[in-house]
Amino acid sequence: MAARQLVPRRAAALCWRRGYSSAGAAEYLHRSIVPTMHYQKSLPRLPVPKLEDTIRRYLNAQKPLLNDDQFRKTEELAHQFEKGIGRELHEQLVAQDSQNKHTSYITGPWFDMYLKARESVVLNFNPFMSFNPDPKSEYNDQLIRATNMTVSAIRFMKTFRAGYLEPEVFHLNPEKSDTQLFKNIIRFVPSSVSWFGAYMVNAYPLDMSQYFRLFNSTRLPKPDRDELYTDEKAKHLLVLRNGNFYIFDVLDRDGNMLKPSEIQAHLKYILSDNSPAPAFPLGYLSSENRDTWALLRKNLLDNGNEEALQKVDSALFCLSLDDFPIKDFVHLSHTMLHGDGANRWYDKSFTLIIAKDGTAAVNFEHSWGDGVAVLRFQNEVFKDSTKAPAISPQSQPASVDSSRAVRKLDFKLNDALKAGITKAKEKFDATVGTLSLNLIQFNGGGKEILKQKKVSPDAVAQLAFQMAFLRQYNQTVATYESCSTAAFKHGRTETIRPASVHTKKCSEAFVREVSKHSTEEGFDRHLFVLRHLALSKGIALPDFYQDQAYARINHNIISTSTLVSPSVQLGGFGPVVSDGFGVGYQVHDDWIGCNVSSYPTRNGKEYLQCIHKSLEDIFTVLKGKKIGS
Repeated sequence: MAARQLVPRRAAALCWRRGYSSAGAAEYLHRSIVPTMHYQKSLPRLPVPKLEDTIRRYLNAQKPLLNDDQFRKTEELAHQFEKGIGRELHEQLVAQDSQNKHTSYITGPWFDMYLKARESVVLNFNPFMSFNPDPKSEYNDQLIRATNMTVSAIRFMKTFRAGYLEPEVFHLNPEKSDTQLFKNIIRFVPSSVSWFGAYMVNAYPLDMSQYFRLFNSTRLPKPDRDELYTDEKAKHLLVLRNGNFYIFDVLDRDGNMLKPSEIQAHLKYILSDNSPAPAFPLGYLSSENRDTWALLRKNLLDNGNEEALQKVDSALFCLSLDDFPIKDFVHLSHTMLHGDGANRWYDKSFTLIIAKDGTAAVNFEHSWGDGVAVLRFQNEVFKDSTKAPAISPQSQPASVDSSRAVRKLDFKLNDALKAGITKAKEKFDATVGTLSLNLIQFNGGGKEILKQKKVSPDAVAQLAFQMAFLRQYNQTVATYESCSTAAFKHGRTETIRPASVHTKKCSEAFVREVSKHSTEEGFDRHLFVLRHLALSKGIALPDFYQDQAYARINHNIISTSTLVSPSVQLGGFGPVVSDGFGVGYQVHDDWIGCNVSSYPTRNGKEYLQCIHKSLEDIFTVLKGKKIGS
């Protein structure tokens, strides 16, 4: 999912509303005096690690997973690689990186990794993040919330494109850097050196190169490797309801936003449409294997659907309106992570999903970007739609002819396409039918107690996941924690390996020897890129990469990701391997929440119970008590 992100604390009030268009609606969220991309040019480049450091970190991560004989073999292969073909590949990578200073060494290979993947994006790649409810309960009506969030999303887009969106900055000392005085000074510092000015006051601007893909973008299925498509000239919104596709313009010919009351009228018209669900819902195709979907898309294009598909691909974003309320958090997770397959278009850069009771979430396609951009979007939309809503429960929709403004897209389907949709639905239903989602809320403590004890909240959560797996399955396995490298130009993510010899010993002490009781930096992306380089040059895959231990450490049985934000209620994603757990978690001031996904080979409910017991034990010890007393 979405990765562990650096989320800056922001000043309570940023700025002023920037005037009104002739349409009468505020066009922008705010107007930052520091231009949006002010720091982008001077961001530091992601350094290529030293090969010897990468090998050392790799071996440290392997140690808790292997027995002595296995480790000796892996250690020998690693040192052979370091002195031989690995050294050659590393030198080629360094030379290649020095010739491409406009980007990062991970960018190309990482796009290839995502876009060449042939699995369905559903459960395998697309995560979700749900919004907290609007604090004013009457604003959680589906039509009101859909209108307000759509307006806020358009405001975000216009603010970003105008260069008025406040730059994304991680403030370590906000009293100095997140101030009007600092902004007044830094805006006059040339963009070629502006990052250094922020660094002087312990502020770290983050890469914003992904943001343009938030809007008017989609992932197009192609044989072997998909493509990312963006058309910033398009002015329409895509709305899905009951498996039907609708579009209407939300910007006029001058780029001004429609009045919120008009957007409200058009959405009301769609919500009132009694058209039956299509017999062959097109949405299922976007859940297919990518090569299968590529062939079916070509058939769609050849069958006279080019203009309709172009409207889908170029829309600002996708708004999915579901006709049922959310029952509980498990139902919410299933709905927002995968839904029914008919009322979704999983290839759009993001889909804003709003249920009948106003419960809202973002489901996003992951190849174009990471959680930093999506979370910033989500935070701004939540803040704007709740603190400065465009319409209220008393607002009346505009008196406009929505039947002329709103267009329902019709798709011409031949027998092969109908059969393709039927098969896609069968595969989708079979796959999501095997997915289990389970949640817990641990109320025995949170961030406040842990900080008082000078213990990292994230480290405690990760230790609990290790202890829980040991308690349930009596072993330590490959574990993945995603963290952002957005502090570097074109940074994406890196892997933290929470399973170490230290966490293994600590877990064993808690789980097996209760009576006796009283991370390294990342290496994954470097090894991944060296492997990518070897394959791209036709070099035989080195023995190092054919070691079973290399395959095992990249078979991430426990995959974890966290975020905490005032706008986010919970998030989740599918397991990254068929015998794994997908663990979305949040450490709050006084409680810890976990959302675990699994397939039938693993018992997610029991794993959550083990996590709860592990957290109980950790907090018991931290409070100076004896476990079981």
